[in-house]
Amino acid sequence: MINGTCLKNAIISGANNISKNRSAIDDLNIFPVPDGDTGTNMSMTINSAAALLKDLDDADVSVVSAKAASAMLRGARGNSGVILSLIFRGFSQGLKDRETADGIDLTTALGQGVEAAYKAVMKPTEGTILTVARMAYEAGSELAVTNSDPVAVWSAVVAAAQKALDLTPELLPVLKKANVVDAGGKGLLTIFEGMLSVFRDGTIIEFDGDKETENTEKEDYFRSAAAQFDGDITFTYCTEFIVGKDPDVHTDTQELRDYLRTIGDCVVVVDDEEIIKVHVHTESPGNALQSGLEFGQLLKVKVENMKEQHRKAAEAEERAKAKEAERLEKEQEYAVQEPVEEIGFVAVAAGEGLVQLFKDCGCSHVVSGGQSMNPSTQDILSAIMATPAKRVVVLPNNKNIIMAAEQAIPMVHDRSVIVIPTRTIPQGISALLSYDTELDPNLAVDVMRESYQDVQTGLVTFAARNSEFGSHKIRENDIIGLENGKLTVNEKDIVKAAIKVTKQLVSRDSSFITVISGEGVTDEQAEKVVDTLTSKYGKDMEITYVNGGQPVYYFIISVE
Repeated sequence: MINGTCLKNAIISGANNISKNRSAIDDLNIFPVPDGDTGTNMSMTINSAAALLKDLDDADVSVVSAKAASAMLRGARGNSGVILSLIFRGFSQGLKDRETADGIDLTTALGQGVEAAYKAVMKPTEGTILTVARMAYEAGSELAVTNSDPVAVWSAVVAAAQKALDLTPELLPVLKKANVVDAGGKGLLTIFEGMLSVFRDGTIIEFDGDKETENTEKEDYFRSAAAQFDGDITFTYCTEFIVGKDPDVHTDTQELRDYLRTIGDCVVVVDDEEIIKVHVHTESPGNALQSGLEFGQLLKVKVENMKEQHRKAAEAEERAKAKEAERLEKEQEYAVQEPVEEIGFVAVAAGEGLVQLFKDCGCSHVVSGGQSMNPSTQDILSAIMATPAKRVVVLPNNKNIIMAAEQAIPMVHDRSVIVIPTRTIPQGISALLSYDTELDPNLAVDVMRESYQDVQTGLVTFAARNSEFGSHKIRENDIIGLENGKLTVNEKDIVKAAIKVTKQLVSRDSSFITVISGEGVTDEQAEKVVDTLTSKYGKDMEITYVNGGQPVYYFIISVE
């Protein structure tokens, strides 16, 4: 039987396992556009639960699964993270009121999660994480009928997940062409394998990433403190070395100590029968090392530039202060507000210009995020609760954020939440601008739902990986253009790419073109795009330019 402690450790082990392998899972993403990588999103999602469970003691499986499900729901990022959270919500529902769990309980709980995940996806596609989850459940459930041992059952779950993962290229031709398996399925298998390690022999797969972060933070703290005395540093190089004594050489470490004091300070010389260990601050580390060679061979050497260390530490301290100030500002910005107004708006966007644009158009809050930086359900929920309105409309503006936004709906009880599934920034802007305060709020929201449907979106970005799509052979860092999500342009120049993409989007019915430039785009490049489009289409269409400052996309182009 699996008790609460065992299940807790299994979830932590699964989180550690995907954290160790998230880069490899990220690399399975086949589309060349930089995106919210699957391994990273799934890792951040399950680590929300792992962080909470670490401090939970003496709880039964129902409590462990409930707390894990709640944490993962709030921490869910991207579609893969939301699906993962739904699978573990099934664990919570299937293990409700149970102190321990056998194999039948585990597969029943997994089955509920699989069912919820399929229902949450509008058009379930086989060859994805859904297939891996379903086939894993089916195999485990079949075995549990005759053998309810949890280790045997979960071993069958893992084996079937692997078999399903190997099958994904046969179910999705795009995977087969790229010679990869589904990234979400691989992430789920990796988590299940981490859990099996605990179920089987109690071994938690370790991941020292957090420890490395902790050590870095401690190191930054001490360096930061030392940086305050930067002006007192007399010598630049902290020089440490160990000498293996030569038995044929007369050893008088006092001579070495006296010499080092002539070329530096903070001299420490310690020896025993075999080695001499030396520490000195000096401007001449080479002379210090040479003096050590007179007593034997150098076994270990470390020379560090203290002034450079302190300079970097001071910079790190400033960054830490800025980060803390940003955190405090965010806490204040997202303070819960009473719902007193009739309607309010929340959007997801990145880039100073775009954030300001959405606020100017009426958004109470703009959640930082977008392509390659998917916000969590909790991030969106906080913005909703900080919007003082009885009805809050959420504009995700990215296809990989829609599900995370939708998960916030049942978590809000004192106001209604409406997620309009905008997939791009231009769609979000169009929906927001179409809101008519003269209409009944329900009718006005319906107009918003309709308004963005005909918006054409062009994107210019860089290829994050080598790939091949149709006739396009893409190399990493190539400039690529997308027409409503479809890769249609492969260029070397962002200006040419923007003009080509716009040309593909324009039709006889087009009336408006909006060009939004991103970070890294010069004024000259933006002006050239706008001037070219004005020259070509300016007589018949209204052309607007916005400096959005968004990451990832050099240009976002809207045609209506």
